[in-house]
Amino acid sequence: MTLKNKLNITDAVELARVEEKLSKAKAHQLFSSGFLNKLKAGSVQALLEIHRCLFEELYDFSGEIRTVNIAKGNFRFAPVMYLKVALDNIETMPQSTFDEIIEKYVEMNIAHPFREGNGRTTRIWLDLILKHELQQVVDWSRVDKNDYLLAMERSPVKDVEIKVLLKQALTDKIYDSAIYMKGIDASYYYEGYTLYKTEEMEGKK
Repeated sequence: MTLKNKLNITDAVELARVEEKLSKAKAHQLFSSGFLNKLKAGSVQALLEIHRCLFEELYDFSGEIRTVNIAKGNFRFAPVMYLKVALDNIETMPQSTFDEIIEKYVEMNIAHPFREGNGRTTRIWLDLILKHELQQVVDWSRVDKNDYLLAMERSPVKDVEIKVLLKQALTDKIYDSAIYMKGIDASYYYEGYTLYKTEEMEGKK
């Protein structure tokens, strides 16, 4: 089963390929145009704008909060009925130190506000906060993808691991587009229907 999309692609592999290509092009445009610098770092609106820009050519739901409940494995993300409250709470979380920023990032991952594309969107959002508050970003080329994915899976229970992993990869090269683009590399996410189970797919309303 593939997500309904504007290009009417029905093959999951083809959709993943096109999605990666389009989102990478849009991500580069976001960086090179300076649009990111106009967003309020750490705000929900900034997250929505990033998602809209990344996926507007492919999905009607780009920039919109999901309306279905989703899960990854045995972990269910924030239920739709509590999602707005969760996002409001996340927006008010402090972000003046590295630890505070990562705690905010972890909470946003738990919320998982979008139907698709959460990983890429929130990593750009994270770097925007780090850049604004600390004049640093994550050099994703120094973050092992498997260690990152495992640390993120465990972060809702214990966030020490993801903090250590990302802190050792910080850099002050905040204007380096190659470092920025590595954050949306396909090796750092797996966000398709093969991992997500939704009420929609279960045949529920």
